[in-house]
Amino acid sequence: MSIISFFGRRGSKGDLWDPFDGVPFAASPFTSAQVDWKETPDAHIYIADFPGMKKDEVKVEVEEEKLLKISGQRTREAEEKNDKWHRIERSSDQIFRTIKLPPNVNTSKVKAALQNGVLTVTVPKDQDMKAVGRFIEISG
Repeated sequence: MSIISFFGRRGSKGDLWDPFDGVPFAASPFTSAQVDWKETPDAHIYIADFPGMKKDEVKVEVEEEKLLKISGQRTREAEEKNDKWHRIERSSDQIFRTIKLPPNVNTSKVKAALQNGVLTVTVPKDQDMKAVGRFIEISG
């Protein structure tokens, strides 16, 4: 029996049921960055929105040659004592996302660009290192 037939419905993202679909994560101080991932013959390209953020408010790092971490924090505008605010809906946003990198990448040549609030991270493929499979011996 599949999990879909057990719960009797489909998630909004396809055929798999997602128990967290539509659940707000209000307790988290971070917003999860929505990331597009495209693969070309030469690189893996990750594209994420960081609306209204400047280059110095966004951070891109590679951890242990396996994880790509992107984050950003928009700072709140300075308030003047003379200002009369009627409504404040724009907060100091914190956006964060960790992405597990494929095994065939060259992390020493990662490039990132932020243009009009869109972050593009290009992770070149290591042409000498191909993603290889191997057979595992079964004991017993």
